[in-house]
Amino acid sequence: MGGVQPVVGVLALQGAFAAHERALAQVGVATRQVRVPAQLDGLDGLVMPGGESTTMSRLLHTSGLFDPLQAALRDGLPVFGTCAGMILLATTVLDGRPDQRSFAVIDIAVRRNGYGRQIDSFETELDVAGEDRPFHAVFIRAPKVESIGPAVEVLAEHEGVPVLAREGAALVASFHPELTDDARLHRLFVHQTGILK
Repeated sequence: MGGVQPVVGVLALQGAFAAHERALAQVGVATRQVRVPAQLDGLDGLVMPGGESTTMSRLLHTSGLFDPLQAALRDGLPVFGTCAGMILLATTVLDGRPDQRSFAVIDIAVRRNGYGRQIDSFETELDVAGEDRPFHAVFIRAPKVESIGPAVEVLAEHEGVPVLAREGAALVASFHPELTDDARLHRLFVHQTGILK
């Protein structure tokens, strides 16, 4: 069977974007680093990695990416946000800077560094809906979900708090799935959003 290989962009302003590229390659999609608006053209999806959310918000503005990316997300571009990416996709950021903007594509309220500072980072096993074995999750200065809207589907929890959720074409994780050798969540993203048939 022929056909064009799907291309998923990886926001490459900050964070472990190279690790996301490796995970996406494992599941059979090509990647493109996204730093300027023209690099959004023709993408089948986008990954927004971790990093420092206020810095990423500022870089999205200075690069001119914020508005065209917001338009693409509103048009249904599938997106997977991890850690800071989750914050940027949330409708409400409870302790963000006054000038911090988010894309508001998933109806959740998050608290930045809700699990504590760098010293409070931890790893744990998560039961993920639809998966037959636990997923090893790495939490680093992770955002904490404080509330979710009625259309949000929770796929995994840690101590009763959602840490993996989706709504429409958006998938978000409080943790860093790219920091393991397990590409199942990247596979979940590309299959459930129709990037890979």
